[in-house]
Amino acid sequence: MPRIATTTAVVLGLLSAGPPVRLSAQSLRVPYQTFTLPNGLQVIVHEDHSVPVVAVNTWFHVGSSDEQPGRTGFAHLFEHIMFMGSQHVPTGEFDRLLEAAGADNNGSTTEDRTNYYEVGPSNALALMLWLDSDRMGFLLPDITAEKVDLQRGVVQNERRQSYENRPYGLAEENILERLYPSAHPYHWPVIGSMADLSAATLEDVRGFFRRYYTPNNATLAIAGDITAQDARRLAERYFGDVPRGPAVTRSAPPAVRLDADVHATLQDRVQVPRLYDVWHTVKAFADDDATLDVVANVLAGGRSSRLYRRLVYELQIATDVVAFQDGGRLDGKFELWATARPGHDLTELARVIDEEVARLAQDGPTPREVERAQNGFEAQFLSRLERADGKADQLNFYTYFVGTPDYFQRDLDRYRKVTPAAVQRAVQTYFTGAHRVVLSVVPEGKAELGVRP
Repeated sequence: MPRIATTTAVVLGLLSAGPPVRLSAQSLRVPYQTFTLPNGLQVIVHEDHSVPVVAVNTWFHVGSSDEQPGRTGFAHLFEHIMFMGSQHVPTGEFDRLLEAAGADNNGSTTEDRTNYYEVGPSNALALMLWLDSDRMGFLLPDITAEKVDLQRGVVQNERRQSYENRPYGLAEENILERLYPSAHPYHWPVIGSMADLSAATLEDVRGFFRRYYTPNNATLAIAGDITAQDARRLAERYFGDVPRGPAVTRSAPPAVRLDADVHATLQDRVQVPRLYDVWHTVKAFADDDATLDVVANVLAGGRSSRLYRRLVYELQIATDVVAFQDGGRLDGKFELWATARPGHDLTELARVIDEEVARLAQDGPTPREVERAQNGFEAQFLSRLERADGKADQLNFYTYFVGTPDYFQRDLDRYRKVTPAAVQRAVQTYFTGAHRVVLSVVPEGKAELGVRP
């Protein structure tokens, strides 16, 4: 979906804030300045003096897609290690110092990137940048076997809680295994496997840091109550001496496609069965990426959507239905899942889903359905611009995926240009007659509730 928007009230609020965000009938801009330090660190600065708050957002251009088979889970493991203290910041001090200054922080990992962010009062900016620079420049001496073992255990416990012991938690891993060949960078989940996490050595982890956690493989976005001049001075002071790392080169994986439908059944500790349909689509910002977001909204975007009305309200054979386009840096997939009501099996759900997809391909959506989707995306889009941290992350997002920080208007335009004919064509192109992964997650011992091919 768009990478941000809003109701009239929010738009008026943004307009009244003055220069931080510029909106007009035809253009939306988030003014920024950018510069690159001699060590390769790109810094993006957005001034917003409406409130005395500043956000610092660092993207390291590394995710689980940079891992190798047999050594998965490193990117996410490293996200945890980055909070374990560095040479001048003992373990626990990072959070304590920020909390004492009234600031908050966190991080996240995806297939394509790892980010770390802080947000707090503008007078805490120097502290935030010093802490981040110490992690970037002086973490390596403090990466010990004890810290790796401790965070390995934390991540393994997270995998148990969020994947292995969570209802339907292993579905995504099973889908990826079937959607992508074993050597493809999206074949494994971000969290990695238990075996690979157990096999990680101290030198593996240190090597991962040397290769990817370098200033020339990162972008730093600073947004909020700060001037570009002060931001440059602070960035040079705290990051200027961090040495450049090796150049990171990547070769694009070959295009993937399924030559036939892939059916699988996973027996799990669940009470009712759930059906997953997953198709290959397009990567982020490709021509049909936004159109497929609209397709997902028409099919399952809320209670007035086609599948929700049919499955949940009219036939009452499902309790929920979800659809989304997931475009990454290397590839994309469209995922649709529905959970059956007790007493119904997944073959029944699959038949109705296929009927509705075929109807959308044949007749297309109504103009009102497309307009409703566009309005929803625009509302989500602009609402993020109310916060300094939302703008900082968005500036980093656009820089990495499309090569320019201020892509806001062009991103929003992708959705405004979607037509009913484009939605119909997308369904015909990516779903009708295309092959997919069909995963049935059923209660243990009840394989007969799964989809019968």
